[in-house]
Amino acid sequence: MPTHRERHARRAAEGARTAGRAALADDAPRGMRLDKWLWAARFFKTRALAQDAIESGKVKHDGERCKPAHTVRVGDVYAIVRESLVWNVEVAALSDVRGSATLAAQLFAEAESSVAARAELVAQRKLAMINAPQLKGRPTKRQRRKIEDFLAEP
Repeated sequence: MPTHRERHARRAAEGARTAGRAALADDAPRGMRLDKWLWAARFFKTRALAQDAIESGKVKHDGERCKPAHTVRVGDVYAIVRESLVWNVEVAALSDVRGSATLAAQLFAEAESSVAARAELVAQRKLAMINAPQLKGRPTKRQRRKIEDFLAEP
């Protein structure tokens, strides 16, 4: 019978082999919590932020609101709204660990229309920022005098 230390060493060795991998193929779990998957796929920095977004209706499954404990399965389609940008993604794999961005990108497949719409919105925002006045801090003495003169005119 193996000792406690031997069992612990065996478990640690097994964990080191599987750590950082997305669960794919045969060893894939059947489902997992939505907030945990959104965190692992790097849509949100923390699970608490993912839970808040789900509860406020910014994450929808087939057009309907869901709860943080909603079970995510491979093949499900979600619409995720973050900072007024929309991602329409299909779940490609499940992972309960938050890995690198390259591993997170393997967890979902995004629709081409979603990518194009988001790129268009970002381009529109950049154009709007170019035309916006660039005000930095408090006005200088000269700028203040010009403002006062403008406001004092009848």
